[in-house]
This record gives sequence, structure tokens and C-alpha cells, in this order.
Amino acid sequence: MTLTDPQLWASLLTLTALEIVLGIDNIIFIAVVVARLPREMQAKARMIGLTGALVFRIILLTTLVWIIGLTKPIAELWGVQLSWRDIILFLGGLFLLWKGTGEIHDAVEGGEEEGAGAGKAAFGAAILQIMLLDVIFSVDSVITAVGMTDIVPVMIAAVIIAVVVMMVASGPISDFIHKHPTTKMLGLSFLLLVGVALIADGLHFHIPRAYLYFAIAFSAAVEALNLTAGRRRHRRV
Repeated sequence: MTLTDPQLWASLLTLTALEIVLGIDNIIFIAVVVARLPREMQAKARMIGLTGALVFRIILLTTLVWIIGLTKPIAELWGVQLSWRDIILFLGGLFLLWKGTGEIHDAVEGGEEEGAGAGKAAFGAAILQIMLLDVIFSVDSVITAVGMTDIVPVMIAAVIIAVVVMMVASGPISDFIHKHPTTKMLGLSFLLLVGVALIADGLHFHIPRAYLYFAIAFSAAVEALNLTAGRRRHRRV
């Protein structure tokens, strides 16, 4: 294949779009995690976390034989054959449920305020959590890429473009959540949905992502209407 081959560019565009869609979950998680850090640390945490995701995905793409091996069954549970991919997704889903539930509890019960007491330990913890979720999302993303094309440079280019888009989008999304705290609860609810979907995927009960994205898009549209109505009420006052 040459650079003038339309099939190559079609593969790149399709895979890039898919990687960006798969990265939506990651962007929301990062926005929630860094919200507890002081404002001056948030951008740095996002960049370090996403750079780590990019490096890890490229490393995975260069070890295709190992990646393909992750989908081979290694154990059986309740009649379901599990691979390393299934186990990683299952544990990642449990982590998202734990993290989302904890954040919702703090928000409702008046836990630690965003950025309160955040220092080197909080910064390190945020980076660790971002990296951990990057591993889960990266494995699923890379396996999807391997299934769509066998041209490694195309896969690497698509991953780089997708991560750059995530870097650009993560800042405005984090700022929006900071300005409108109610949207944080919406994001946390989305993380719970994704957590359940990952657990289901790990147990071979696939939930189409289109259903999840439609649900969050509908909820986001309702929240946008609420914010618009709230601004109009303030103007009248």
C-alpha cells in the first residue's frame, strides 16, 4: 500500500474516528479525576496521563503477537471461557464502579472539596488512576485497531491523532465541569454505565456502546436545557 492508496486513507479515517469515540470514556474519567486537584496542576496531570496513554498504546501496537494472545481463553468461569482481555475489562469495570460510587458519595455527603488538601500525593494519585484506566481502555482500543487493519503505521497514526484530540478536548471539558458542578454528577453516572458495560463485556454479555452513548447524549441534552433555563432566570433577576 502507498500513501496515494484511497483504501489506506479510508482505513486511517475510520480507525481514527473509532479511536476518538472509544476515548470519550477516558476523557470524562480524566475530567472527574483532575477536578480534585488545584487548578494549576490539572493541565499537567491531564497531559502526563494522556501522554502515558499514547506511549502505552504504541508499545501495545508494536507487540501484535502478544495482543492477539490476550484474546485466547485461559480459564473458564460459570461456563464462560475467559481471556486476559476479559479479565482486564472485568477488573476495569469494577474499578470504575468503585471510583464513580466513591465520587458520588463525596459529592452528596459533602466530602472533600475539589482541590482541598491536594498536593504531591494527590497529584501522584490522580496520575496513577489515569494511567490505570488508560491500560484498560488502551487494551480494548488496540485490540479493536488490530481487528480493523493489519497495517501497523496506520494503527499508530490513528492512535496518535485520537490522543491529540483527547488532549485538546480534555481541557475544555474539565473547565466546563468545574464551572457547572451538576455536570460532574452526569459524568459520574456515565462512568457507572461504562463500568457495568465493561463488566458485561468481560463476561461475554456485550452491551452495544451506541445504547450508552445515546443515553448520555440524551441526558446531556436535558442538562444543557436546564443550564440554559437557569441562565435565563438569572438574567431576569
